[in-house]
Amino acid sequence: MLMESLSARPMTDLLGLLPIRLFPALGDRAAWEALPEDRKKSIREAAALYGAMEYPLLKATQFMAFFRTTSRVAWEDPYFTRRRKLIAAVLDVCLRGAPEDLDEIVDGIWMICEETSWVLSAHNVAGDAFAGAVLPEIDNPVIDLFAGQTAMILSLIRELLGEELDAVSPLIRRRMEREIERRILEPFERRDDFWWMGVVRQDLNNWTPWIVSNVMLSAVLLVRERGRLAHILTRSCQMLDRYLDCMPEDGGCDEGAAYWGMAGGALLDCLDLLEKVTEGRLTFWEDEKIRSILLYPARAWISGRWFINFADCDAAPDMYGERLRFAGHKIGSMELVALGSRYPDEVGHLLADTPQFWRLLNALFSPPEPETAFTPAADLCLESLQIRILRRADTTLVCKGGCNGDSHNHNDVGSFMLYDRGEPVILDAGNMVYTRKTFSEERYTLWNTRSMYHNVPLIGGAEQAAGRAYAARDTRYLPDGLCCDIAGAYPAEAGAAEALRTFRLNPAGAASLTDEITLDSEKPVTWVFLLRNAPSVDGNDVRSGGWRIAPSEALKIEVEEIPVTDRRMMKNYPGSLWRVLFTSAPSRRHSLRFSLSRE
Repeated sequence: MLMESLSARPMTDLLGLLPIRLFPALGDRAAWEALPEDRKKSIREAAALYGAMEYPLLKATQFMAFFRTTSRVAWEDPYFTRRRKLIAAVLDVCLRGAPEDLDEIVDGIWMICEETSWVLSAHNVAGDAFAGAVLPEIDNPVIDLFAGQTAMILSLIRELLGEELDAVSPLIRRRMEREIERRILEPFERRDDFWWMGVVRQDLNNWTPWIVSNVMLSAVLLVRERGRLAHILTRSCQMLDRYLDCMPEDGGCDEGAAYWGMAGGALLDCLDLLEKVTEGRLTFWEDEKIRSILLYPARAWISGRWFINFADCDAAPDMYGERLRFAGHKIGSMELVALGSRYPDEVGHLLADTPQFWRLLNALFSPPEPETAFTPAADLCLESLQIRILRRADTTLVCKGGCNGDSHNHNDVGSFMLYDRGEPVILDAGNMVYTRKTFSEERYTLWNTRSMYHNVPLIGGAEQAAGRAYAARDTRYLPDGLCCDIAGAYPAEAGAAEALRTFRLNPAGAASLTDEITLDSEKPVTWVFLLRNAPSVDGNDVRSGGWRIAPSEALKIEVEEIPVTDRRMMKNYPGSLWRVLFTSAPSRRHSLRFSLSRE
């Protein structure tokens, strides 16, 4: 797609005047002083918070903790704190116009340049020659998500503070440039073996646009030779094309809205930069596939802070408001603009994520926009993901067929969610803090990824299995719901010849779930419902959160409380979740209907 445009006119011809300035430097006092007062206040607050901290140590044993204890945060917490503190100090100096206060910034720059590697311990597996290394290899740098992001941070600091840093010592900028060149730009140009480049692997995900966006920005700010910059940007476009080849035409993001910021949102960053560096000669805002990818968050939004959250997706993710608004304006989507207006351009909020300095600066220097509302579509199908969304009388029903081979997959073929007036009643637990187990052969020992903690049945005690082959069959989109056969999601020992599952939502906002299950021998079936509110058992029915779950026949009922102790999940669901099990007697054929209605 992108390379097709470059075949008509090469990047060397498209580039505008170099160098370009993306944001006002410290010396541009008018620009910094013109920031809205609320944004100035958020800079001061972040500066006070991080200024009270010391730059944390990064020790070899913290890096090794990933391999020794499965912990990622032992390395990641201090790693990201260093970068947040540095960004906050840079913003503080720029806001105050205080080039005399650079010592804290110089310390942060020098510490980061002295790091053996910018790669996370969990990602030190990107090159075949040293896959799984317990410590990073200094002469064989890995480009992962955050090595690229670190280069982006340093490149922007160099742009904002260049002359002022030179006044302290010209060695500072030269060191930054050398490290970005050695760790990022040179291997990006020379190597093809990083899997996210799409050469040795074609099954790409958010890594490709996320890394490429940061490499592109670093190159635009550092590379002065037009031919070389054109080569890096052209190579970037090749990788983005390979990523786009993996994306469905309807823009469905199987990693969920929480990952859109680093998937479709990172693609947006790339397109934004290409438009800027070519002075508007290379744009893709009219392309239907691009538009669909950018629209995904508005389609996946439920209400308030809630989004569809199948797979490793937070139910209430932090989103980049300015990027949503920017995308909305570029493609003419007032839904995206309205959704973006819900998220504040506040420094502390933006730094709390993996620190995206480029986006933070975009947010600071974008025009303020008032919060606006929009009404999402009453009926929506994301056919690439086999997801159906229906809204009736303040009820939102989200159901899916799909497969168990998605990126960041959970075993959840045939699962669903139910929201009442925008609040979860029946839910998906979503994501937890990543550890070494998360992306290993032990992934499905984690409770939140297993089908037995999703709203799908256990057949003869068997859970669903992982892999693209374990999928729904004959998925059909009904005017009021969805129907699919989920038998193929179960291993052979389940003995499921057919498991026809039908969801419906009526005009009054009541839902129903019907299962027709045929087995090779007599076995019990257990239906699982994961609830937000503590349930009560009333005879054969269960009541929870003002809703009644009523099976069409008497079943054994068990209730399990799941205290939420994971710090990531607690942001979405503080307190406890509740798992209700309805179990039938053994039979070869099970025909059951659950009515879901408000009390």
